[in-house]
Amino acid sequence: MNFKYFKNIVPATAIMLAAGMGACTDDLDVTPIDPSSTMVVSEPSLYAKCYANMALAGNTGANGDCDIDVPDGGTTGFVRQLFNANELTTDEAMCSWGDDGIPQFNYNTWDASHPMLKGFYYRLYTGVSYCNHYLDVCGGADATRAAEVRFLRALYYYYLMDCYGNVPFALAISSDTPEQIQRADLFEWIESELKAVQPDMLASAARTSADQGYGRADQDAVNLLLARMYLNAEVYTGTARWAEAKEYAEKVINGPHKLWTAAAGGFSAYQMLFMGDNGENGASCEAILPLLQDGVTTTSWGTTLFLMASTWKADMDEDNNYGTTEFWSGNRSRSQLLAKFFPNGDAPAAGVAEMVAKAADDRALFFGKSRELVVSKPSEFTSGYSVAKYRNTYSTGETGHNSQFVDADFFLLRSAEAYLIAGEADARLNGGITTATGTGYLNQLRTRANAVEMKQFSLDQILDERSRELYYEGHRRTDLVRYGYFGGDNSGSYLWDWKGGVATGVSFGAHRNVFALPSEDVNANPKLTQNPGY
Repeated sequence: MNFKYFKNIVPATAIMLAAGMGACTDDLDVTPIDPSSTMVVSEPSLYAKCYANMALAGNTGANGDCDIDVPDGGTTGFVRQLFNANELTTDEAMCSWGDDGIPQFNYNTWDASHPMLKGFYYRLYTGVSYCNHYLDVCGGADATRAAEVRFLRALYYYYLMDCYGNVPFALAISSDTPEQIQRADLFEWIESELKAVQPDMLASAARTSADQGYGRADQDAVNLLLARMYLNAEVYTGTARWAEAKEYAEKVINGPHKLWTAAAGGFSAYQMLFMGDNGENGASCEAILPLLQDGVTTTSWGTTLFLMASTWKADMDEDNNYGTTEFWSGNRSRSQLLAKFFPNGDAPAAGVAEMVAKAADDRALFFGKSRELVVSKPSEFTSGYSVAKYRNTYSTGETGHNSQFVDADFFLLRSAEAYLIAGEADARLNGGITTATGTGYLNQLRTRANAVEMKQFSLDQILDERSRELYYEGHRRTDLVRYGYFGGDNSGSYLWDWKGGVATGVSFGAHRNVFALPSEDVNANPKLTQNPGY
């Protein structure tokens, strides 16, 4: 089934059944039978909706309805709030906007009433609810699709576990308030669930948008998510599991999802991962779970358009080669991200091409003309270098499907992460320095970026390499927590611009290594206990 999420998706009101009752059909109609109890639900539509929750705000495009009840549905996008929670809170990104919630992200001062963390929380639970409903009423329709939906539910719970710690847990639609599950127990459930569903999922394969199954999770999605979980197991459970992190990462490395290494149309192989034709230009061989976008059929303010428009200003469009008319000029780099490429603080005030050449690394996609390297004015976009990682340009030179909305898919899971996980796990098993095997994995990423290979990597060098490869993809807070550099006793050993709300940076408490549960959820459910410190 080669699908675009928005096609024939049933309305959210028809999916969210209070008692979890209903009948499943394989056609595309939704026919109410008794609104108080049951209705016929389209299996293909509900299946697609379980995926679409990560790529669309609702059912009717960017300017239509939203599944989350908020004044501005465009702010509830999964990718948008994944970015805000895991990038704006770190050394990689800062936003100049004054929207309620943005300064608190910038300065690490959020609380239990934070509107965007609440939106992200409910976006994740909306996904859980769709998956639970599918499994309740359509779980027997197709074994492969049921396995995928169970995977997606586990993925939503993974992000809840990582971001919010001890969270409500339910495996069926019910009017009862859910019990709270402890983080270590949720880790164990996710691990067991992933291993249980893997045999029934699609076989791993590198796909393009022309192939059946593009956009669907396959068996390597399980391998990569397990590898990521094992890498962070000590944070989640108190017990390190480095050997399993390396084992499952190597399953991906040795599978069909290879690194994309070919340049085209004047763009590097790395750039082609984040362009308008990334589902067609070959780079999707690296995509293990792409979130599909199309400028006509799947439009969203909160997915790759957000990553493009929020990071660009019109003065960066030197070659008229950006691919959308949207320039929102909000998110830009803190100086510590530039320092990963220019450790001597000598990043040039240059355009993208010169920046890449000076860094001798294709991943240094920054714009420094008329910009300050160090953020001195948090509310000014030009205070801080701009990030030019995402664009809607086609590597073939063709024009996108729409002049405003974008075609670039967002590669939520991509195989490069497996090389980074295997390299770090290798070093942690070897006293903090990579063996030849781990060094080889990490150098494959550097070779792809036309950067000089390294003889060995320390743990801090691996953390820097993760930043160079994965910046602005929603990983950084998790990485800094794992290294002890986010909140807590050791967090003062690594500071960044405006960390803790101070220009030169200041440490903050370990309780901020997880976000607060939304206060309204805690107040409504007597079974929930707020995370300590909030």
